[in-house]
Amino acid sequence: MPQLPDDLDAVAVRTWCSLALEALGRERAEIDAINVYPIADGDTGTNLYLTVESAAAAVEAVFAAHETGATAPATADAVRAMAHGALIGARGNSGTILAQLLRGMAGVLADGGDAAHLRRALTRAADAARLAVAHPVEGTVLTVAAAAAEAAEGEESDLRTVVHAAYDGALAALAKTPEQLAVLGRAGVVDAGGRGLVAVLGALVETVTGQAPVRGPRTAHGKAPTPVDGGSVVGLPVGGTPVEGGPAGGFPAGGVPEAGVPVGEGPLDCPEDGAAGPAFEVIYLLEARDEQVARLRTRLDALGDSLVVVGGDGLWHVHVHVDDAGAAVEAGVEAGRPYRIRITHFATESGHDVRVQAEPAQRAVVVVVPGDGLAGLCTEAGATTVIARPGEPPASGELVDAIRRAHAREVVLLPNDAALRHTAAAAAEQARTEGVRVALVPTRAAVQGIAALAVHEPDRGFDEDVVAMTAAAGATRYAELAVAERQSWTMAGICQAGDILGLIDGDVAVIGADVPATARTVLDRMLAAGGELVTLVLGEDVPDSLADALEEHVREGYLAVDTVVYRGGHQRAPLLIGVE
Repeated sequence: MPQLPDDLDAVAVRTWCSLALEALGRERAEIDAINVYPIADGDTGTNLYLTVESAAAAVEAVFAAHETGATAPATADAVRAMAHGALIGARGNSGTILAQLLRGMAGVLADGGDAAHLRRALTRAADAARLAVAHPVEGTVLTVAAAAAEAAEGEESDLRTVVHAAYDGALAALAKTPEQLAVLGRAGVVDAGGRGLVAVLGALVETVTGQAPVRGPRTAHGKAPTPVDGGSVVGLPVGGTPVEGGPAGGFPAGGVPEAGVPVGEGPLDCPEDGAAGPAFEVIYLLEARDEQVARLRTRLDALGDSLVVVGGDGLWHVHVHVDDAGAAVEAGVEAGRPYRIRITHFATESGHDVRVQAEPAQRAVVVVVPGDGLAGLCTEAGATTVIARPGEPPASGELVDAIRRAHAREVVLLPNDAALRHTAAAAAEQARTEGVRVALVPTRAAVQGIAALAVHEPDRGFDEDVVAMTAAAGATRYAELAVAERQSWTMAGICQAGDILGLIDGDVAVIGADVPATARTVLDRMLAAGGELVTLVLGEDVPDSLADALEEHVREGYLAVDTVVYRGGHQRAPLLIGVE
């Protein structure tokens, strides 16, 4: 049995993230199942899962960087990575609030992980989350977070006592959310965001004590029995306040928290009950100064509702529901640099807001691309894209989300990165459990993905199409140019910081002093083995003159070879090269 932590050190933070991800994975479908307010889109559990998945991946990256060392990372590094990962991967109202809660905790836990620091961390988290919401509403995850902090504040004992107190306080507050929001009471459910927070706190209890909180038994239908005759369900306080319209025993049908039953998504800031809400959900990351964000809040608050802005230190996560999505994005452009922009359209149907659901297409392609330029190119070709920002590879949840957005019975997945092989395989497996037929073509570079997409024909048989795309990708050799960050040994010799490296099929083959000369040498080595088509993908800051010079070099030296050039936008490498 592993030794239980006396405080929240880096190893404990890593364990907490892992257990929280497992807990949300188990509860995701149930939390999604009854998403009654403000938007009946059934994605709260999924949003929370994706947020924590990003946080866990960031913590794992910190540990991976210390693999060769004798000691674990510092606690401050682990908790800050957790908060940053949650911020950049936050989804939806609840995910955005959870990211702010983790950020608030990290600000205190970076200085220490004992009971006293945890109490202060929970209070800081609850306060920060409430400040992030434009118009806080009780009966939501904000209420549950505040109750957890208040319960923990009253404990002066050890870490285990504090985490149990926080969990019990959150659980009790969750049971009362239907009394605070009429729509939850009528639906007989508890708040979904709060339910997710209870799962995260339950994972913290398991991290510190070695035992998961006791859960109530399920019925054959997956729901926990409601208490009767004044009794209680394990994990719930006895004598809860009856909810109007609920069953005998005092709790709403299906609303018993921590027993595995479906729950509802409470509003953080949303339209009046029964009123039609805005048409679009707009989410983006924003690089901006604090004073610019203050003005952005005011402008977005006037445009719509469900406004949540979290973050700090120059990086922010913005979430809002509006009728004018363009205006919401323009407001971000005026404040700073928005990116990872996601716009979801809602349609009004029978008085409720739901996501538009058309008949699934027969086949679609989901492709990971390293920059905005290739994203536009692939979108024009009919593919659903996922952008891999420099230093921010997509998590499996993002790929699953893209497969869902493709809305097809059959999907071809192109990861375009050898490092994403396992991530893409996990996403494909998850999508298959949801009834989607997924084929993973193991493309290792964006130019291989372009080649595969070029031969895609949705009208032919699925297996035949996958074979053709796989063959096209496999026949494409790939290379990229990179700037050496430090002196190191490579397959081509010793490089110095600032050298231009030419990587062919993933290995350093050329070390040069400048981009044009290195690119010419790489092309010559690749074309020595033959080829019919050269594909050049230029980075954001690379001038068109480089493409012109390389085209001329190919034309003069290799008469039968054609060249195509694309703009890749903001990508890691200044130049990507493919040879077919």
